[in-house]
Amino acid sequence: MAATATPGPILVLNGPNLNMLGTRQPEVYGSATLDDVVELCRRTAARFDREVVAFQSNSEGALIDRVHQARGVESGIVINPGGLTHTSVALRDALVIPELPIVEVHISNVHAREEFRHHSYISPIATAVVAGMGIQGYAAAIEFLARRS
Repeated sequence: MAATATPGPILVLNGPNLNMLGTRQPEVYGSATLDDVVELCRRTAARFDREVVAFQSNSEGALIDRVHQARGVESGIVINPGGLTHTSVALRDALVIPELPIVEVHISNVHAREEFRHHSYISPIATAVVAGMGIQGYAAAIEFLARRS
């Protein structure tokens, strides 16, 4: 009997300014830090015998490069693109390249905020979108991807 291959890790990407979680606008984003987010993702993934690889950058190019590296390695992508959600066609185009399921996550409810936050270049290519659940949205995204593969 052939052994089944273990799915690759789930890539958790965080875009610009998310390294400032816990100190940046806690009334909007809460008091949890990016380290708290990554730990929550790892704990959630472990419940499904899965691993998480986390990456954060304030640089659009670094995020695009990391997305390219996911092809054939990771099994899915959880991404909070931050402000690049509303501006980056380049990041959107890169996310198609790995041919992986993608869950777009936003800590706040972007639809209840400024008008410019209502448009996402990522949502049309995402498998699922989670917004407004605080950092628990990351756990929901990890669980969703873990159950898919």
